[in-house]
Amino acid sequence: MNSAPRPPRATAWSSLWLLTRRDLKVRYSTSLLGYFWSILDPLLMSLIYWFIFTQVFSRSVGEAPYIVFLLTALLPWMWFNGVISDSTRAFLRDVKLVRSIALPHWIWVGRIVCSKGIEFLLSLPVLALFAIFSGARVGWELLLMPLAIVLLAILTLGLGLIIAPLVVFFRDLERAAKLILRVMFYASPIIYGAADLPAFAQPLAWLNPLSGIFGLFRAGFFPDQLNWSLVAASAGISVLLLLVGVLVFRRTIGGVLKEL
Repeated sequence: MNSAPRPPRATAWSSLWLLTRRDLKVRYSTSLLGYFWSILDPLLMSLIYWFIFTQVFSRSVGEAPYIVFLLTALLPWMWFNGVISDSTRAFLRDVKLVRSIALPHWIWVGRIVCSKGIEFLLSLPVLALFAIFSGARVGWELLLMPLAIVLLAILTLGLGLIIAPLVVFFRDLERAAKLILRVMFYASPIIYGAADLPAFAQPLAWLNPLSGIFGLFRAGFFPDQLNWSLVAASAGISVLLLLVGVLVFRRTIGGVLKEL
């Protein structure tokens, strides 16, 4: 266990911001396309699903304009997916820094949540452009997006605090996380809405915290996707996972530092 005194709270937040900026610079400083890489993946996925469901098959899920319907869930999904994937190596990729720098250790997970969150915010202009050109309806529910962002940040931080230390002890969790993320993509209301699930699968929407959060993201363009009961369930699960994450992290961090 690191016996060095913890820095003041202001210093901790400053360090979080510096590490977040470092992650973004490392990711894009040597990249020719830079910022566009953060939007290229969800944009291409949206165009593929749009083509499949509107041009190849007769679409029976989601709402029109379907490209906006896809982007309102795919963009936050990329945030979620990125945090979970990178959390599996939160400590392993910077072992020397984790050992040598006296910082609150949750920062190594928090910087991932922040950097992926900033990438998400930078991708919102793409959503705005598609909404404008497709003639999407925009309502007052768009003001709910900050709430969706906060809930997704809580959820990803909680899961990151659980995954990051456990992967140090159980390396197979890295592969397991990738497999689970693949399943979760199709089990989450991304290419469809929560209401599109058949009756026997409706409990999945209530157990998946992404369901209510994605509904909040979509509400500004598709108010019928907003289900406050589902949002409340998602918020409760997200907060619970954050509390569990804090508990797991505190109880395992000592062993993590010895294992590294």
